[in-house]
Amino acid sequence: CETCSEEEAKYRCPRCMKYSCSLLCVKKHKLALSCNGVRDKTAFVSVNEFTDLNLLSDYRFLEDVGRTADAAARHLTMHSPARKNLLYCLRNKARKCSIDLKTLPVGFTKRRENSTTFNLTEKKFYWHLKLIFPHCRAEYTLKGVPDDKTLADILKPYIDPVESDPVICQRLRIYTTSPRSDVQILMKIENRKQNSVRYNELDASRSLLDNLKGKIIIEYPTLFVVLKTLKNDMVILGQDASEPAESSDSESSSLSSMEEGEIRDS
Repeated sequence: CETCSEEEAKYRCPRCMKYSCSLLCVKKHKLALSCNGVRDKTAFVSVNEFTDLNLLSDYRFLEDVGRTADAAARHLTMHSPARKNLLYCLRNKARKCSIDLKTLPVGFTKRRENSTTFNLTEKKFYWHLKLIFPHCRAEYTLKGVPDDKTLADILKPYIDPVESDPVICQRLRIYTTSPRSDVQILMKIENRKQNSVRYNELDASRSLLDNLKGKIIIEYPTLFVVLKTLKNDMVILGQDASEPAESSDSESSSLSSMEEGEIRDS
């Protein structure tokens, strides 16, 4: 058992492949790793390892996607003129701020949970924002984040040793005990091939709006908070010797190609 290291393992988590000996250890490992225990149907499988079981799993996954899309299409309220006008307004306002905001079709998880709004009086966005801390396997969702707030202020309630919530501080201890100069904020560059994932490094001292300018956003921003001293597989654009630095907004493709990765959230 990889949780208690005392008893012989009887179960293996379909999600993270950790071995457990009992229901108690299963619950402990889910809590410690923020694991939901559900098999990742979209995990990458190389061609050499691809089997008939993987083919069957993909087939059933596509069937589930079809059922979800069909069910979403039946909700007429989701296609109301008022909702369409709201989405058009958000995309238009984002375009004026040099942000390429993409919205997904009805039925997608990110489309349902997105709470981003634009205040016409204040003339600024209030973003739905997701923070992911990979080294602690933790993620948090923020709603109504003003676009003029700096990333440093956004992260204070999470990694600041003084101002952060005690419970969150304990969970993100590896971040709170690290110097601020070691913290990097990354955002995935959209419209790239699955085997060529790259990230943009953001400036914590600048506002959320300034950091999002010139970027492609699908529904809402997702920020990855990492530590430079810890090894991770996130390649920052321009730091790979095999490719030159390039601007993220120069990469364009059809919306269908972007949805290829997002459809799996449905």
